Amino acid sequence: MADISVQNLTKYYGDRLILQNISFDVQQGEKVAILGANGAGKTTLLHILTGRLPYDGGHVSLGSGRNAGVIDQMPDFPPESTVEDVLRLAFRASDEVVAAMDALTDEMERRPDDVSLLRRYAQLETRLEILGGYNRDFEVDRVCNGLDIPQAMRTQRFALLSGGEKTRINLARIILEQTDILLLDEPTNHLDMDAVDWLGKYLESYRGTVLIISHDRWFIDQCCDRVIEIHDCTCDFYNGNYSYYAVERERRREEQRKHHEHELAEKKRLEAVARIMHEHGTEHLAKRAASIEKRIARMTVTDRPKKDKRMTVTFGDPNYETEEVLKVRNITKSYQGRQILRDVSFNIRNRERVALLGENGAGKTTLLKILLGEEMPEEGVIRRGVGLRPAYLPQQVYFANPHRNLIDTLIYDKNVSMQTARSRLGSFQFTGEEQLKTVDMLSGGEKSRLRLCELMYDPLNFLILDEPTNHLDLASREWIEEAVEAFDGTLLFVSHDRYFVERFATRVLYLENGALTDFTGTYSDFLQYRQSGRLPEHPAPQTKRKKPTPPALDDVPRPPEKPKRTGGTKILQKQLSTLEREIAQLEQQSAELEQQMIRASSDSVRLLELMGEKEQCDETLAAKMDEWEAVAAKLEEMQQ
Repeated sequence: MADISVQNLTKYYGDRLILQNISFDVQQGEKVAILGANGAGKTTLLHILTGRLPYDGGHVSLGSGRNAGVIDQMPDFPPESTVEDVLRLAFRASDEVVAAMDALTDEMERRPDDVSLLRRYAQLETRLEILGGYNRDFEVDRVCNGLDIPQAMRTQRFALLSGGEKTRINLARIILEQTDILLLDEPTNHLDMDAVDWLGKYLESYRGTVLIISHDRWFIDQCCDRVIEIHDCTCDFYNGNYSYYAVERERRREEQRKHHEHELAEKKRLEAVARIMHEHGTEHLAKRAASIEKRIARMTVTDRPKKDKRMTVTFGDPNYETEEVLKVRNITKSYQGRQILRDVSFNIRNRERVALLGENGAGKTTLLKILLGEEMPEEGVIRRGVGLRPAYLPQQVYFANPHRNLIDTLIYDKNVSMQTARSRLGSFQFTGEEQLKTVDMLSGGEKSRLRLCELMYDPLNFLILDEPTNHLDLASREWIEEAVEAFDGTLLFVSHDRYFVERFATRVLYLENGALTDFTGTYSDFLQYRQSGRLPEHPAPQTKRKKPTPPALDDVPRPPEKPKRTGGTKILQKQLSTLEREIAQLEQQSAELEQQMIRASSDSVRLLELMGEKEQCDETLAAKMDEWEAVAAKLEEMQQ
């Protein structure tokens, strides 16, 4: 029996249709990712599965006797509860077993000869072992270490933690509960790279069922074996991880485009044939034309797939040739007696792509602020290259007047004409009525894209990004990545998006315990280096970026091909072409005979001969038309 069953699910918000007749099952042990644009209905689906939202049609159920843990559901805890108290709530079931064992011990002391009590006690011991009650301290420490929950945090009151810290504690509690089904909505938010990697490995080996909403593409690749994409109120299914989904989705779109073009061409061809038949004006051909028109009316043309917008611009100063962009020497910085940065030194060269990585609280944002001049170090110096023009894209982008529309924002901020503003916005995928939106109506990803659009024609040569893809859906992440790809200059960025880091980084600066590790190579090379402690045999130093090559179709497992029908459509299409040539020749012959009959109207003998020839020609033409219609119908059936 399936752990999750959804049949013909339909959901409205007021008059707005969100989900329409969605059906799928998730079997025991499957790890499924739910993908889709923001607002597509992913979280709505999760709320329906947990029973927090009603729905308007269909049926939703969890497997009989199966219990689910939900990461986004934050229970109410007593105000005096510590983090440790919250974590220990995961063992409520084993606590009940321990209490029953204690009661049974007292009972056995009073009735030592009762064998049934001893048998019951052994059953409770087995139950406690299954629940992990004997290893609870070890399990709590293991999960806390993996999710970066230090011992000092475990003694704090839960109510005083930040939202991100509470989410992390709640995730740890749910993992410790060992539920049958995990329903996770963006579980990697507020986790650093090491914690996300630990969570991915945990879910990979987790024996239960997992349904995940996530925009972390590396994470999906790591722990999911199936993808459900929600779009246009319906859903598509992909039997593979994100890499498989990305390639297979494009293959399906290309196949749909070909079907659309072929069916459209076939419809136009039939319309042309019917029009020619009408022009000949004979009763027989008129009937044939009417038959063809009925077929045309029954034909359906596959929708043309939506084409993703692509960046078509390059920005930055390609003429900036200063070799050393930034020299950082012996930077030291402390907060409240804690040393955040200790003797940090590094150089950044022109057109390098540098990722600044480290755990939460390692000092990444502090270092960025020092580089930008927003904070001063206690010790050390920073030297910037001659003519360096940096630009900073923060996590949260703000505009001076968010009530202006996009066109006016560019006109006022960059002093350009309306036509120039429209053109620049179009280059960054803001088209049509989108340009008339006010800035406060934009999503976080759209605001970042608008700020990059403003920077587009500035002579900047050094771009600094702080978590540019944070909280963005997949489409927005891809748009931001294309904009960054279009930047022709030096790049320094902080990111927990491992997919983004792998795409752009040619060098990694890793902060840990105040010290800096400077590694030249890709993110994958860096992970190999951290695991083995040795440099890879072929590090990949690059000063000029190399555009990543998407995985080839041959590199991704594909579903089995459907068996081909005997004969195939190509043979039928050839038969149609041959018949159409013969029909055209017969029609021309019939027309010529008709003209000859007009000229021989005074010669009765010759007229009778010509009438016989034309009757035979028309009979042959009718037979060919019948044959053509039969072949055309067979071809249409096979194509459907």
